Amino acid sequence: MGTPRVQEQAPATDRIERLASRIASSGGGTTTITAPFTGEPLAEFRTSAAADVRQAYERARTAQAAWAARPVRERTEPFLRLVDAIVDRRTEILDIVQLETGKARKHAFEEVLDVALCSLYYARRASRLLKARRRQGIIPGLTRAYELRRPKGVVGLISPWNYPLSLGVTDIVPALIAGNAVVHKPDTQTCLSTLWAVDLLHELGLPEDLWQVVVGDPAEIGDPLIEGADYVAFTGSTRGGRAIAEKAGHRLIGCSLELGGKNPMLVLEDADLDKAAEGAVRACFTNAGQLCISIERLYVHAKVHDDFVGKFVHRVGAMKLGADRTFDADMGSLTHQRQLETVTRHVEQAREKGANVLTGGKARPDLGPLFYEPTVLTGVTADMDLCGGETFGPVVSVYKFTHEDEAVALANDTTYGLNASVWTRDAARGRRIGARIQAGTVNVNEGYGAAYGSHDAPMGGMKQSGVGRRHGAEGMLKYTEPQTIASQHVMGLAPPGGMSFERYSSLVAGWVKTAKRMRLR
Repeated sequence: MGTPRVQEQAPATDRIERLASRIASSGGGTTTITAPFTGEPLAEFRTSAAADVRQAYERARTAQAAWAARPVRERTEPFLRLVDAIVDRRTEILDIVQLETGKARKHAFEEVLDVALCSLYYARRASRLLKARRRQGIIPGLTRAYELRRPKGVVGLISPWNYPLSLGVTDIVPALIAGNAVVHKPDTQTCLSTLWAVDLLHELGLPEDLWQVVVGDPAEIGDPLIEGADYVAFTGSTRGGRAIAEKAGHRLIGCSLELGGKNPMLVLEDADLDKAAEGAVRACFTNAGQLCISIERLYVHAKVHDDFVGKFVHRVGAMKLGADRTFDADMGSLTHQRQLETVTRHVEQAREKGANVLTGGKARPDLGPLFYEPTVLTGVTADMDLCGGETFGPVVSVYKFTHEDEAVALANDTTYGLNASVWTRDAARGRRIGARIQAGTVNVNEGYGAAYGSHDAPMGGMKQSGVGRRHGAEGMLKYTEPQTIASQHVMGLAPPGGMSFERYSSLVAGWVKTAKRMRLR
């Protein structure tokens, strides 16, 4: 399970310097990031201070005024160009994503695909989503009401390290097309992907200053990032989301939060077990399990449990781990030392308390400093951290169930509610069960990609997995303020002439009942 470690070639120094120049920084502190594959230094660049964040908001606000005045179709043009550009230059960005995250190349490609398709979706639909809409007025024919969509202003966006290209760019695209500017704080470890995207979009015609990037310690720049925003979008931990929601609530600004997950997969007794086992490998171990919508809990019907587990464990044991820039590896490295420590702690504690490790269960320093084998356990109980806590690594626990109602109850027995998966030969049955699961997205006969990749449908969490949605109409409209403009014609809403209010109230009351009978409203 694995291939020898290889030394990775870092991007050219002049290229890094060009990208780093996109960081809003007055040149105070510096930081160095390392390559997860090797632990070797990857890049050094300046970081932002609180004053830099405030200045970034000033520049963004100036740029936003001119940008919002442009027609929607004109605002979509750089993003239509982005679709072709990111596909044509995918080798370049795939290298960067791999170098800063340690993920397998096939999983980095998912990010490229997501950005291209999401950009295409919003560029094609923005005019329709943002156009003024005629609404029914209080008096049909005499009151003309219109709903307008105005940009929020400047959006503060915080994106995580695990999908730096995808979770940064695909949230920013609808915000910018809607007429906003953005001050963006990517995770420091993976900011090169963001800077590459900013650099590319400027080549494609996006105005300067519209997308500001700040990088630094949250203790230093976190407060000014929220204080300057007209809206905040955050993807990250539930703990971090609570803190941001509290700050946004104090300022009475909106926020959207996509947070943690402990996602279940249900394998019903009628499932195609070969397809389910293959799907489970992808659902559990994409990006070494460092995916908020990946599967960490597997519930399998007792009738097929042993057969499924045998097929699944065989496939997991045959996975190829690698640190190279080809599409051969099935799984790459973890990104941070803290993730390796969490994974190790969860697995060792579970093992010590009686859980069975069916495959995997150990780090692989021979491949690289942050590699950990894809791991499958049974016998995991509620007193183990692995049972209910988010591991965020290549670890999954398997459980039996005997009845459909039991499976749904087990799936819902969590404080999280982000994603779920149901496997059955009867897709209609799968959808019915999915509707009973308390999760923002449910995939039938797929682990996560069917729902997440359907950009016309909303994606987000229930319960402690967040508030708000990305994708779909809501993914763009959340960055706008709805405004109603209504004009009154011919006659007003006060009693006409010298009519008494008593007489007027009787006429209006009668009109309400007539409207009901005529189905006018």
